[in-house]
Amino acid sequence: MLTAALLIGCGESSDDENSNANSQGEKQELTDFEMTHGIGPVDEEITIDEIDPELAKEGMRVFDMKCGACHKLDSRYVGPPLGGIMNARTPAYVMNMILNPEEMLAKHPVAKSIGSEYPTRMTNQQLTREKARAVVEYLAQESR
Repeated sequence: MLTAALLIGCGESSDDENSNANSQGEKQELTDFEMTHGIGPVDEEITIDEIDPELAKEGMRVFDMKCGACHKLDSRYVGPPLGGIMNARTPAYVMNMILNPEEMLAKHPVAKSIGSEYPTRMTNQQLTREKARAVVEYLAQESR
């Protein structure tokens, strides 16, 4: 009886483990928010009503130091041109791409599609949320 109880108990936990493995291994769908604003630490909508010139200036400095080796504003380079990105993507999407490029390139269909056009994958530049926000302000200024 003890053996039967152990087998039943083990069988139930194996089934639970299998169902957990299956649910983790299955393709996870993105929420509507993630489809629009990306996957990452920015989980709220960001709006830019008026450009903050000081923040944009800081963003230009960060862009030149961290992004400019792979991205140009007006032409394809190692990565896609970013001059008009704020007309195509939301501020939160761009921030999530900056802060979480690995997961964005692995799971977000737009990022995956664009990333597949370039031989070099975007790497995480270890920017803070504040620095990423400054870069977005700079890109918004350049998109207008």
